[in-house]
Formats: sequence, C-alpha cells, structure tokens
Amino acid sequence: MSRLEDFLNAKARSSQGAQAKGPQQEPQTPAPQQGPPVELLWPEGAPDALGKRDVDKPTLTACLPPPERANGTAAVICPGEDYWDLNGAHEGADVAEWLNSLGVAGFVLKYRLAPSYHHPAQLQDARRAVRIVRARAEEWTVDPSRVGILGFAAGGHLAATLGTHFSDGNPQAEDPINRVGSRPDFMILVYPVISFASKFTHEPSRDNLLGQDSQKERALESLSNERQVTTGTPPTFLVHAADDKVVLPENSLLFYVAMRRMGVPGEIHVYEKGGHGFGLAPSDPVLSSWLRRCADWLRCRGLLTRPGWMNL
Repeated sequence: MSRLEDFLNAKARSSQGAQAKGPQQEPQTPAPQQGPPVELLWPEGAPDALGKRDVDKPTLTACLPPPERANGTAAVICPGEDYWDLNGAHEGADVAEWLNSLGVAGFVLKYRLAPSYHHPAQLQDARRAVRIVRARAEEWTVDPSRVGILGFAAGGHLAATLGTHFSDGNPQAEDPINRVGSRPDFMILVYPVISFASKFTHEPSRDNLLGQDSQKERALESLSNERQVTTGTPPTFLVHAADDKVVLPENSLLFYVAMRRMGVPGEIHVYEKGGHGFGLAPSDPVLSSWLRRCADWLRCRGLLTRPGWMNL
C-alpha cells in the first residue's frame, strides 16, 4: 500500500470516527503537541500594515516531510474562504500533511484579509511567501527551481493571481529575500475563483478583495486571471466539481482554455458530483481520487523524484 493510500485511509477513519462519536459524548482532550514553526513574512511589519494585531501579520507555517522521504519539491498553500476568512485546517494543515506523504514540503500561508485589507496586500503576501521558500531553500532542503503554489477557492484565485502577476527578483536588493523571483514553478488550483469580469464570478471574493477600489473596472480586468495567462504562466493542475454552485466550474474551464491557447501545459479534472469546499475529500472514494491524479501529474513532471544532490 502506498503512502498516499495510507494517508487517505487514516483521514477517512478519522472523519468517520468524528461522525460516529456524536454530540452526546464527552470530547477527549488531546495531549499537547508542538506544532510546526510559524514565521512572520515580514518580522519588521508587513507593507502598509494597519497595526500590530494578528490580522496585520501574515505568516508562513513550514510543514516538512521526514528527511528520508523529502524529494526537494515544495508548495505554498493558500486556504480559501472568499478573502474574508481562512479554512486553516481543512485547506491548510491537512493539505500540508498530504503533501508530506508525497515527500513534498508544505508551507501554509496566512495572508491578510478583508475587511482590513484589500488588493494588492494579498498578492504581496503570496509573492513574499514564495520568495521566502526559495531564498531559504537550502535550510529546508528544497530545490529552489521546484517551488509551487496550491490554492482553494479564493486561495485558488490568489494562487492564480501570483501565477499570472509574478515579479522577478532584484539582485541588488538589500533584503536577500527580494533578490529571488516570485514565479511559482507549478500551480495546483482546487475549485478556484478565477474570473472577476464575467457572469461566472464569485461575487463575495471579488467584493472582499477589491473593496471600494477607485480603479475597480481596471482591477476587474487585471484580476480576471483567465485573461492574464501568458506563455510564462506555470504548468497548472485544476480540479472542480460540476455541481459546485458557489464557485462555478466555468472558472476552472476558462483558465484551462486560456492555458491551451498560450501553450501552457496542465491538466483539468471535473467531477460530476462534489459540490464546493470538499478539500481532500478523504471519505469519498471517488472525489478523493483527485489526490492520486494530482500526484500522478507531479510525478510525470519529475517533481516527486528525489534529485541526485539530495543523496550526496
């Protein structure tokens, strides 16, 4: 049995156990555990920070696979929830655990949110996160040419925004983190919000991100990421459910068609049933197969193969 199958079976048992326990039973107090380290993206304060509250401090949580399993690939994880909140466990910690089962390092991003923050704060956070992982690749045993981004729903929009609005590094920058580029080497977009300027948009994500932007019409075009795909857009894996009534599947379809038009390699998987927000779907044997398909895609791109330098 593969490590991926072990992971899915363990998650399914955990989910079933939670359902079977029922509300009438006393919850068990778990033993205290030390979690992975959480680091500020900007220890001296984020750009245009409004204060020193927790919401003003974007963070990155490094979740690393065991050294003997690590393959040098990493992904920054962007949980979703319409730019107002974050599904931190469902689309964050659990996802990092799945990536670790593949030997991939997961870095969970807590980005700034509405109502305090609007565009471009979120994009600044995503750029910074990828740059941090790349700049500190040796410390985390990561290949700086194998740093991707993975996002769900609004987090998928943020990931796609970075993949179409990345910036090069400045070799002369005083901050060494700013010397490296922010382009992801690959993207995984799960029921992503993509379009802001079509009938398929997810209005809460759009409105929370833009707020009262005086240049809103221009921003709608710029942040409709299916209109921003270029030959430089990273290879992308997309997954959606056809019966998603919250973020319509046309969002993924539009992005994939744009990729095809520009010659960007990738895959798309649309499941007949699944709705919205299914995450890893560990208890659904059909829907959870997207994890296997994604692992196969990463494997075909050579991203699950341990590079020779790691064996030195």
